[in-house]
Amino acid sequence: MAFTRISGTGLAGAFALAIAFGATAASAETSVSIGFQQEPTTLDPTSDATAAIDGIITHNVLESLTVANESGEVLPALAESWTISDDGLTYRFNLRQGVTYHDGTAFDAEDVKFSFDRAMADDSENPTKGIFDPVESVTVIDPHTVEMVLKNPDAFFLFNIARGDASIVAPESVDQLKTAPIGTGAYRFDSWTRGDRLTLAKNPDYRDAADVAMDKVVIRFISDPAAASAALLSGELDAFPGFPAPEMLPQFEADPRFTVTMGSTEGEVILAMNNAKPPFDNVEVRRAISHAIDRAAIIDGAMYGRATPIGSFYPPHGPAYVDLLDTYPHDPDTARAMFEEAGVAGSTMTIRVPPFPYAMRSGEIIQAQLTAAGIDAKVENVEWGFWLDEIYKKQNYDMTIIAHTSPNDMGNFARGKSYFYGFEDPDFTDLWTAISTEADPDTRNDLLRQGQEYLTENAIHGFLFQLPRLGVYDARLRGYWTASPVLYEPRASMSWAE
Repeated sequence: MAFTRISGTGLAGAFALAIAFGATAASAETSVSIGFQQEPTTLDPTSDATAAIDGIITHNVLESLTVANESGEVLPALAESWTISDDGLTYRFNLRQGVTYHDGTAFDAEDVKFSFDRAMADDSENPTKGIFDPVESVTVIDPHTVEMVLKNPDAFFLFNIARGDASIVAPESVDQLKTAPIGTGAYRFDSWTRGDRLTLAKNPDYRDAADVAMDKVVIRFISDPAAASAALLSGELDAFPGFPAPEMLPQFEADPRFTVTMGSTEGEVILAMNNAKPPFDNVEVRRAISHAIDRAAIIDGAMYGRATPIGSFYPPHGPAYVDLLDTYPHDPDTARAMFEEAGVAGSTMTIRVPPFPYAMRSGEIIQAQLTAAGIDAKVENVEWGFWLDEIYKKQNYDMTIIAHTSPNDMGNFARGKSYFYGFEDPDFTDLWTAISTEADPDTRNDLLRQGQEYLTENAIHGFLFQLPRLGVYDARLRGYWTASPVLYEPRASMSWAE
C-alpha cells in the first residue's frame, strides 16, 4: 500500500481545499444559475416592453396586487383579498400589512395609488398603458385599503394588474427602477454586470422568507446557442428556460443529468406587416404573402419540428381556439399571380429581424419562400435596441418576425395606427371592447373566435407558429414552471432535491 506524505503546509492546504470545495457544494444547494438568451436594456417593467425584464424582475423583485400561477389562475400578492361590486365596476383591495420594501420603506395604500397614477399619466412610458384604460379612479380608503372604480367592466382586470406593467413601486425609489429596482419581493436586486450576469439575493424580510430555498439567483446572459449548450453541459448553468436551440435538445434528452421540457406559451410568432405602409396596406398583397408562406417548412427549419402552427393570433391551447390553418394554403403560383395583379411582382420587401434564433431562422426561410413567389425579398438582421427604436417605436420597417408573449393580447389590434402594426379598424376596436367587457366566459369565447376569423380573413399579419417553451434543467432542480401563461416566473419556489 502506498502512502503520500503530506507536510504541515500541505495538510493545511488540503484542509483549505476541502473547505473551499465544501463551501462550493453548500453554495450550490442554496443558489441557482439560470440562462437567459436576451439581456434587457433596462430593469423597469413599467417602462419597457422587453419580456426578459418580466422574467427577471416581476414577482421576484417587484410585486403587483395580484399574481398568476402556472395555470393562469389569479391569486393574491400584495393584495391579500378583494371584493367586487355586483356591477363589476368597483374593486376594493385589502392590502397585506407589515410589508416593507428592500430599502426598509413601508408599503401602504399610497404606494398603490402612486403606481397606478404614474402608469395612467399622460406622459407615462408604460408599454401596455392600455390595461389601465378602464380605470376611472384610484382612492385610498385607509393605509391598508384601496378602492378602484372602472369606467366599464373588464374581464381581464385582475389578470392584467398581475403583470409587471402594474408593479407597485414606492415614490422614494422610483427613479432607480431602470438600473437597481427596489421592490417588496422574495428577492432583492444585488448586482448587474452588463453583457454577463445579473444577481438577485434572497430578501430576509420577505413575508414567506422561510419557504424560499435559494439564497441567490444568478441570471447569465448567453445569446449564442452553442455557448448556452456548453454552459449547461459543464455545470456552469443549472437551467435554461427558453432554450434557444431545439436542434441541440436530443443530447440533453439522452443525458440523465438533465430534464428537458416542452411547454406552452402565450407567444404567437408572426410575420408582422406594416399595415400603414404600401403595399402592405393592400389586403390582397397581405393575402398573397400568406399564400407564399409554408408554415410546415418554417417549423421544421427554424424549430426542428418543435412548435405548433397557428392560423390566427390566438394560442392553440386556449379555450376559444379556431383552426384556421387552411385559410391560405401554401401555393407559390397563387401568390405570384396575386402579386402580379396587385402590381408588386418583383418589388423589394425587406424583413427586419431581431437577434433571436427563431426569428433569424424563420426570416431566412420566408425570404426563400417569397422569392419563389416572385418577390425580391431581403433579410436584415438588427440588434434588439435597434428593433425597439426603429420598428416598435418608429414603425420603420416593411416586415418583421416577433413573438408576442403576453397573454390576452389580441387587443394589440385595437391600439390604433400608432402601434407598430400600423393597423386600425373601428369594427375590430368595437369587437375588442365587447370581448374585454364581456363577463360570461362562453360569450367571450364566441367573440374571441370572431376576432380570430377577422384577423385571418384580413391577413393582418402572416401567422406562423406558437412559440414553445423549451427548457433544459439540472435533473435535481425542483419548483420551476414548464409552461409560460404569463411573462414572469416567480423563483421563490425553486429548490434542490435532497
